[in-house]
Amino acid sequence: MKQQKLKAKLILLTASLLITMNVFAQDPDFYIYLCFGQSNMEGQGKIEEQDKNVDSRFRVMQSFDCTNPDRTKGTWRTAVPPLCHCMSGLSPADYFGRTMVEKLPGNIKIGVINVAIGGCDIRLFDKDLYQDYNSAYAEDWFTNIIKAYEGNPYKHLINLAKLAQKDGVIKGILLHQGETNTGDTQWPAYVKKVYNDMLNDLSLSADSVPLLAGEVSSAKGNCCSAMNPIINSLPNTIPSAHVISSEGCTAQDNAHFDSEGYRELGRRYALKMLSLPGY
Repeated sequence: MKQQKLKAKLILLTASLLITMNVFAQDPDFYIYLCFGQSNMEGQGKIEEQDKNVDSRFRVMQSFDCTNPDRTKGTWRTAVPPLCHCMSGLSPADYFGRTMVEKLPGNIKIGVINVAIGGCDIRLFDKDLYQDYNSAYAEDWFTNIIKAYEGNPYKHLINLAKLAQKDGVIKGILLHQGETNTGDTQWPAYVKKVYNDMLNDLSLSADSVPLLAGEVSSAKGNCCSAMNPIINSLPNTIPSAHVISSEGCTAQDNAHFDSEGYRELGRRYALKMLSLPGY
């Protein structure tokens, strides 16, 4: 009798464990990408009607609690822009995800997490140095964004990424940053530090999680196109890095792409990712 009761308990325990594992199972067909940088990754493009129709296979993990419409931090939703802050605009992440969904089989879902801060130095994402760069500007708009990230944008991104790893597989990291660091030849080394920290903190491998870095605007009169040769040297420092050209991507001012420029840049990120092994 005791043996039968013990057997019944073991069956119930096994069933419970299987149910729990199924509920929290990581979906290998859910590809997740971490996006970070400054204002162009944040998104400064006008969101037009054509941008509001999004395939439900393209998801974004909400980075902040927002109202109008109500959105909850740490939850997945269809990736209708904006994808970064509650009031940001169109970004490269938008048409990166749309293009990935368009080109990949119907069983594959795409998810992005976008953490970006306009005007920031790349070292704001260095987990050992961020406190030296979290008040680079005295303006309230900058410090308020840092506060919204609880003072540590890198930790905010990693926490969301760890949550996302319960649902899918991180397959790549997208960077668009450099305007604030224009002319700094140490930028590739700074990026390498941040990239390696991300890989280590999320138990990822560079072999399976490449870094894609976009050029800043190269349009005539741009403030920072002198940074592009430094960005293009990144693969010399990070072998798993790939640079996305901004040539021909239209701009709205001397620092930011316009909506069509973001769409084209996002497509280029996706086409590069899709050209790499594993797709």
